[in-house]
Amino acid sequence: MALLEIENLHANVDGREILRGIDLAVERGEVHAIMGPNGSGKSTLAYVLAGRDGYEVTGGAVRFLGKDLLEMEPDERAAAGVFLAFQYPVEIPGVATMTFLKAALNAQRKARGEEELSTPDFMRKVRGVAEELNVTQEMLRRPLNAGFSGGEKKRNEILQMALLEPSLCVLDETDSGLDIDALKLVADGVNKLRSPERGMLVITHYQRLLNYIVPDFVHVLSAGKIVRSGGKELALELEERGYAEFVEAAA
Repeated sequence: MALLEIENLHANVDGREILRGIDLAVERGEVHAIMGPNGSGKSTLAYVLAGRDGYEVTGGAVRFLGKDLLEMEPDERAAAGVFLAFQYPVEIPGVATMTFLKAALNAQRKARGEEELSTPDFMRKVRGVAEELNVTQEMLRRPLNAGFSGGEKKRNEILQMALLEPSLCVLDETDSGLDIDALKLVADGVNKLRSPERGMLVITHYQRLLNYIVPDFVHVLSAGKIVRSGGKELALELEERGYAEFVEAAA
């Protein structure tokens, strides 16, 4: 049984068809990169998997660990082990980062029938994970993402991902807005979470992220369809030749 199976997925946004028949299977331990030009449907695919409002599935099927993912509410998907790292994480000035992390972790543990962590146990867990991911105690003391740089916001999301221990990580243009130093830090955090039990879907516009998060498979998305798949060398080919031929092929 594949970790994630997508079959002939179609989806609309505001009545306009964006995904026009996606087929993809992700096994445990695999990292798949989705690349493509702007407007090809990359973020739409991520949001459909996460169950975001406003994204209407009009055909096809998505199974996660053998279960119908499309029948689950967003919180049920999260509890089952699906995590979406957003392209632009939101700031929530009135909510302390630690309060948010504890609420998210215990809500998920409760949904899975596990005992909630006490405050001391939670603090120990967060501090240990944060240290591994280069997230400072000063960052943890601040309101959620408030005043954070782009790199700090992304590292904070990687921290959330590490705490929640999802089976499937969907990274939506994690490299967006990052300088090279921040990109290396974020990629290092992602690589620390690679595991034989965890699959990753890395969505990106540029090849540079894949210098640091090296994928097992690369897929080119154009006009809502996967028009070519290959190994990591396909990303280098795209960097050199661009997307023009794939846009024409999908038209």
